[in-house]
Amino acid sequence: MRIAFHGAAQAVTGSMHLVEINGRRILLECGLFQGRRSEAYERNLHFPFDPRTIDVVVLSHAHIDHSGNIPNLVKQGFAGPIWCTAATRNLCVYMLQDSGYIQENDVEFLNRRRARRGEPAVEPLYTRADAQAALGQFVSIGLGRTILISDGVRLTFHNAGHILGSAFVALDIHDQATDRSLRLVFSGDIGRKGMAILRDPEPLASADIVIMESVYGDRLHDTPAEAREKLKEIVRATARRRGKVIIPAFAVGRTQEIVYALHQLEAAGDIPALPVFVDSPLAVNATEVFRMHPEEWDAEVRTFLQEEGRHNPFEFSRLEYVRDTNRSKQLNYLNEPAVIISASGMAENGRILHHLRNNIEDADNTILFVGFQAENTLGRRILDRVSPVKIFGEEHAVRARVASVDGYSAHADQTELLDWARGFDRSRLQHVFVVHGEPSAAFTFADRLRCEAIGEVTVPTRGQSIEF
Repeated sequence: MRIAFHGAAQAVTGSMHLVEINGRRILLECGLFQGRRSEAYERNLHFPFDPRTIDVVVLSHAHIDHSGNIPNLVKQGFAGPIWCTAATRNLCVYMLQDSGYIQENDVEFLNRRRARRGEPAVEPLYTRADAQAALGQFVSIGLGRTILISDGVRLTFHNAGHILGSAFVALDIHDQATDRSLRLVFSGDIGRKGMAILRDPEPLASADIVIMESVYGDRLHDTPAEAREKLKEIVRATARRRGKVIIPAFAVGRTQEIVYALHQLEAAGDIPALPVFVDSPLAVNATEVFRMHPEEWDAEVRTFLQEEGRHNPFEFSRLEYVRDTNRSKQLNYLNEPAVIISASGMAENGRILHHLRNNIEDADNTILFVGFQAENTLGRRILDRVSPVKIFGEEHAVRARVASVDGYSAHADQTELLDWARGFDRSRLQHVFVVHGEPSAAFTFADRLRCEAIGEVTVPTRGQSIEF
């Protein structure tokens, strides 16, 4: 068996790992690499393997850095099944088509500039039609069910508690060349215990090889209670200044968490009854998928709904979901305190750019980050207090207050990652590969694993392959 690490190796985006076993090729994830636009386009366009040679894709969850390059993989010849949970497939219906729309728009804008310079036009990475075609290859199975996906390879998904539908991937493998059996576990993204909406991650006890994420391998999060208190104070302080709170938020998971948190705060009288706008068609669609899967909600949500006979954690009196473009533009002229939640979460594209452009130079406003900001993204530059920043090619001074609340992160922090790794039987665990983290996080976490004597630990480089 050979494992090759083709993405999210000493980086956070573009998750992609190739397992070769029994003459078959199984791809774990096929995510979009996000960063500098020219580099991202080239990395995403050119696979380090021939897509036609891939037999199976296994997808842990729907986030674009894990799923977003699947349409391109299919476009370039991959014809096999894409295994995931039902909720992941339902989310990808919207997320991949939205991504295709973004690819089309970005290339249209870029080609206008290239035409002015006399340069040839470029093609989008993929289109909405490509995304729709890829969705036909998705096959969903329930958590805890085991299914044969390749010669000598059985797949079981286990609840990861990260976002709706997220799962740990367990591959029970019989290596026919060596007549040896082993279990490979891929963490995808590991969720947190005690978070709102979703059930806690499921513990796993047995594995020979583990590929695990390390996004927050070098830091600790606020507790959910601390996050709620910070959100409350930021909203109240901004409202007193008659300003707006602008929240770049991932359309899937983070938007729903913040909406639910604001619902709780308003219900308790902890914040004024402000208008709250969710201005992202993808987030609106994703929220509908959350409503479709109440079986994934945790006991806290059920108790909250029962208290006052509420029917939906994602609906309250002054909350408005915005689909229409004209309504989105009207938000530019708001002259009252408000909260605007919009995608993308790293402020790289989408409607959030318009809200930032229109509000970032007003000192009464607050730009609030509630999720991870990767290197070289606009969100990271704002969070690092770079000023001015470029939005739609124009420079804007950052005069608004900039805040962050990391307690709403759907990623486990260092302590939670260690707790998950400690759950494995150390007498069996041979090797842990630390991926999906910037170098500082990945190497710090790898050192902590070594201190715990949890198997041999490697932080692979992109393109590295290892045989077992």
